[in-house]
Amino acid sequence: MTPDANPFLSPSPLPYLLPPFQEIEEEHYAPAFEQGMAEHLAEIEEITGNPEPPTFENTIEALERSGDLLDRVSTVFFNQVSSDATPGVQEIQKDVTPRLAAHADAVHLDAKLFARIQAVEAADDEQRWLLDRYLTDFTRAGAVLGQEDQQRLKRINERLSTLATTFQQNLLADTNARAVIVDDVSELDGLSADAVQGLRETAKERGLDGRYLVTLVLPTSQPSLTELTDRALRQRIHEASTGRGAANAELITEIAALRQERATLLGYRNHAEYVLADQTAKTAQAVTDMLDRLVPPAVSNARKEQSDLEEIAGHAVQPWDWQFYAEKVRKARYDIDSARMRPYFELNTVLEKGVFHAATRLYGITFTERTDLHGYHPDVRVFEVFNEDGTPLGLFLGDFHSRASKRGGAWMNSLVKQSSLLGTGPVVVNNLNIVKGEPTLMTFDEVNTMFHEFGHALHALFSDVRFPRFSGTAVPRDFVEYPSQVNEMWATDPEILANYAKHYETGEPMPQELVDRMLEAQKFNQGFATVEYLAATLLDWAWHTDYADGDAERFEAEALKRAGVDLAAVPPRYRSTYFAHIWASGYSAGYYSYIWSEVLDADTVEWFKENGGLRRENGDTFRRELLSKGGSVDALTAFRNFRGRDPEITPLLTRRGLL
Repeated sequence: MTPDANPFLSPSPLPYLLPPFQEIEEEHYAPAFEQGMAEHLAEIEEITGNPEPPTFENTIEALERSGDLLDRVSTVFFNQVSSDATPGVQEIQKDVTPRLAAHADAVHLDAKLFARIQAVEAADDEQRWLLDRYLTDFTRAGAVLGQEDQQRLKRINERLSTLATTFQQNLLADTNARAVIVDDVSELDGLSADAVQGLRETAKERGLDGRYLVTLVLPTSQPSLTELTDRALRQRIHEASTGRGAANAELITEIAALRQERATLLGYRNHAEYVLADQTAKTAQAVTDMLDRLVPPAVSNARKEQSDLEEIAGHAVQPWDWQFYAEKVRKARYDIDSARMRPYFELNTVLEKGVFHAATRLYGITFTERTDLHGYHPDVRVFEVFNEDGTPLGLFLGDFHSRASKRGGAWMNSLVKQSSLLGTGPVVVNNLNIVKGEPTLMTFDEVNTMFHEFGHALHALFSDVRFPRFSGTAVPRDFVEYPSQVNEMWATDPEILANYAKHYETGEPMPQELVDRMLEAQKFNQGFATVEYLAATLLDWAWHTDYADGDAERFEAEALKRAGVDLAAVPPRYRSTYFAHIWASGYSAGYYSYIWSEVLDADTVEWFKENGGLRRENGDTFRRELLSKGGSVDALTAFRNFRGRDPEITPLLTRRGLL
């Protein structure tokens, strides 16, 4: 392969530097990584070898401009790892992740580079903030450690990168392998006809023609348990879900131990304290205090809900029963049927008449599908986004369907970051895992997830910063979920809901009485929802504050019991062995971020209500004061500038019924 044949080795010729996915082959990744790392180190050497005194321009700005090739190939590659992980890509991942960890250490532990950064003087607030972030990044990466400790740190980081890759690949394989095969269609009683057909088509795609395949989503709770009447099948599905990741049990104990050792090397008591020092929460005690305040009322609510369910069921409610009987209570109490709502949530209509329409009403932006541009998979749709005055803003890619090569869950990636320094505009992608059908009908939870992930996309699309280090969602982990959770409010806004909740066959709007009951039911089952989330959060917290050594399953059980959330009928949203957020993503000691961000979110929803809701003026304010800032200012300062005060927790407690 000649160098010219590798599309990574030069900037993309496509609009907004959209990666030329049609030209990219797996064989391009390894040489592009190789050259990218070499070029980046050469750029670092040029900075450290500069005979001129260190300045912001020749050191910090030079760092911001460095690593372009490595960034191009990394962004595309790790997007594919998550979205379309072929065996070839997985082999490359095993090889490259420890090498990338070593490369990052080579940069952060370069004594000459750190000395130059320390010698730089900033000229204004933005420069001072960026300089502070670089000093913090390098210090937290071990730049001030002695040589022996740095060598140990390098070995820890390489091993952790390998373990995270293995965890991720084990989980994907096990999630696919544990999909539940159903031979007798009568076992699927309770599911709608289109849902049954979707299971049949999924089975056919995987070589099981004539059968039905219930694939697993990433959380413990599986959507089909709400409707399936066959209790034995519900149990099979639940046990398939909670049994995932057995091969990861030893991996996670090693990861936890290595993270503890690294934190100690860097001067912290544990990994949680290391993580929290650079988050808006600042201290582990602040998170502990919040969790202590939330757990007792949430558990009390869940116990009451369980009692109500058992009265209807006539027997003890098991985890595979909860959703089924909760749906019965929901129907009885609110006269609402989840299956009846699905025909009003057709995917394309929800996207264009719901998610996009809300963004147009609130921010004035518009969307044009670009069928001349292509994503990394045939399922991906590409849209160009424009400001109200017609000026181009960026590209949005939507990849909404599940497949065997895609990891579970939902997420947003930036393929190109906005930066005025580099002259680049945003290219962002949303991934969901919705089973494809003809038509593709969604649950309301999936609708809500689509709005949520688009909130992340807006955070990146509206980025208006100079330096790529601050672009879009480059904010503290316990702040990043805040804008996305705010965007969920528009899923149930009366004007927006009326625009997209239309029957896929007749075009008739969802009957108002059904809308009213759906909205009334929003607070239903909040005890369960809060406890399953808090249980996962407390597992994350225990692994990164209390773990010493020992068996993973026993440690999990003891941690939940100690925290007071060991309700057998309410399993954690993620058990430890398939908790990808904390072992293979960026949420270690950070899963609390969702509820921490929800404090800001609930307070912001109150602000929108106080100021008239879906108004362009409100959108302009939220965009200007918060979404556009990325990480260019302190996160809570941005919140205060927007809200006019510090956040208050009361709106969250009210929303979750925890007062």
